[in-house]
Parts: sequence; C-alpha cells; structure tokens
Amino acid sequence: MAKLIHSMIRVFDVNRSIAFYKDALDLDVAQSFEFESFSLIYLRNSSSDFELELTYNHDNSNHYTHGSGYGHIAVCVDDLDATRQRLIELAMQPTDIKSMAYQEEPMAKFFFLTDPDGYKIEFLERLGRFQ
Repeated sequence: MAKLIHSMIRVFDVNRSIAFYKDALDLDVAQSFEFESFSLIYLRNSSSDFELELTYNHDNSNHYTHGSGYGHIAVCVDDLDATRQRLIELAMQPTDIKSMAYQEEPMAKFFFLTDPDGYKIEFLERLGRFQ
C-alpha cells in the first residue's frame, strides 16, 4: 500500500513562502537541502508527518504559472471561524466561509486562502470525512 508523504510546489521567494506557511498553517522547516541550482525545503507540523516540499530554483526570475490542471491542497481545523479570523488579523485575505451538502446532508464547511505564489489552500472544518 502506498503512503502519501509530500506534495511539491515551486516558489519564487523561498523566505516569503516559509513565513507564509508558518503563519497560515503552523508549518516549520523539517529539513532543507541546498543544491547548485535549486533548493528543497520540507515543511511540516506535529499534526501529521505529511510534508509540503517547497522547490526554489535559484536562477528563476519569473513567477510560476499554474495552468488549468492544478487545484489546491487542503487542511482541516477544529474551529473554522477562529482560524479564518486569525488569518484576517494577519492581513491574509481568506475567502468567505461556504457550506456544502450532499443528498441534503451537511458535507463541508470551508474557505480558501491563496499563498504568495498563487497556490490555493482549502481550510475545512473537521466534519464527516474531513478529519
């Protein structure tokens, strides 16, 4: 059986991204590897051993584009309202909270946040399958 271990995104300003993910998701640098032309920075927190891999290409002078295929990463939190308020206080501009039902049963309560490179993060309140 396969185990998910990380998701990789390319970042334009590695220090800005590290600070953003610390503030938004409480992710810390678990390990960092400096190569001649690029760096790999692995972020995680104590909630999971799943990591976000930031790839920083040293010679890139243009912001990345995401095309039409990339969607988002998702995290679940205990208190969606308090989390959103904390992000607002950090001047991060989360979207409004929305709710979704399936077959007339509550399925999800969520909002989105965009990182400095345009990647979307979905914040879901712990409910049903989102634990």
